[in-house]
Amino acid sequence: MSTTAETTRTRLRAEGFTCPSCVAKIEKRVGRLDGVTHVKVHFSTARIDVDHDPSKVTQDDLVAAVAKAGYTARPAAF
Repeated sequence: MSTTAETTRTRLRAEGFTCPSCVAKIEKRVGRLDGVTHVKVHFSTARIDVDHDPSKVTQDDLVAAVAKAGYTARPAAF
């Protein structure tokens, strides 16, 4: 996780998605959260990078949003 003045980048690892439409579904669901400014799902590495305001949305909120989209995510160790 990296941080600037108002934005944090959180990296998640995802499981269970198998196609590009899954990527769009995750990006749409996470992108709807108040405080999220950018979401990028990397299909080939199963990585999700999210730029967000940590005072509005937490890492747990991001994981929960991915779960609502129907997939499993967890904070990345690297």
